[in-house]
Amino acid sequence: MLDKKPVYLTAEGQVRLEQELAYLKSEKVQQIADEMGRAIAEGDLRENAGYDEARRAMWQNNTRIAELEDILSRVQRVELGNGIPTEVQIGVTVELETSTGQRMSVTMVGSHESDVFSGKISNESPLGQALMGKKVGDEVQVKSPKGSQTYVVVELVYA
Repeated sequence: MLDKKPVYLTAEGQVRLEQELAYLKSEKVQQIADEMGRAIAEGDLRENAGYDEARRAMWQNNTRIAELEDILSRVQRVELGNGIPTEVQIGVTVELETSTGQRMSVTMVGSHESDVFSGKISNESPLGQALMGKKVGDEVQVKSPKGSQTYVVVELVYA
C-alpha cells in the first residue's frame, strides 16, 4: 500500500471539512433516502429517472464521504504563530510586489483549502512552491503559460 502524504489544514479548514462530512452523513443521506423512497413508490424501477438520479446522488454522496474521511484521517493541523513570521509557510499571508510595481497578497494553505478567488494558494501550486521558505526581500521567479513573472516578498503576517 502506498504511503499517503499528510494533508495540511488550518483549524478553520479542518472545521469546514468536518462540518461538510457531518452534513453529508446526516441531512444529505436523509434527503437522498427520501428521494429514493418517492421514486420507488412510483413503481417500475427499470425506467424510473427519479430512482436513477437518487442512486447517482447516493453514489456521489458516498464517494465524497469516503474522500473526506480519508482527508481528515491524514490531517496535520497548521497552527498559526504569534508575532511576525520569519519565512513563508502554510498559514502565512505574503505581500508580493511584481516587477511592474503591482502588489498582491496571497495566503499559503494546503491543497484542500486553496481558493484562488479568495487569495488562498496551495503550497503545491507553482507560486506556492516557489514561495515556501522565502523571507522578506527574497525574489522568486515563476514560470507560467503566459511567460515568467518575478515577485519580491515584501511582508509576511500570520493569516
